[in-house]
Amino acid sequence: MTYALILIPFVLLTVIVTAVSGVRPSFGKRLTASGVAAVVLVALTAVFDNVMIAAGLFTYPEEHLSGLRIGLAPLEDFSYPVCIAFLVPSLFVLLRRRPTP
Repeated sequence: MTYALILIPFVLLTVIVTAVSGVRPSFGKRLTASGVAAVVLVALTAVFDNVMIAAGLFTYPEEHLSGLRIGLAPLEDFSYPVCIAFLVPSLFVLLRRRPTP
């Protein structure tokens, strides 16, 4: 099984939960903040994954990767921080109690 196939459920969950959270107030602001957070997390992932791979702390079996890389880090590694940047705020909004009038 490839890492891309493992990512499918996480990406689908993120898309669904984020879309469902669209009914709550400030959806646009939340998406903007999530986008900024995703950019920061991707930059941090690029730096630290490349350092850790270059140091030999871990490797990836080539047969499970797409072959696309940012430096030494496989492209698949970057989908987790992007999903988290959108999923966590959406879950927070959906699980928060609505104020009672």
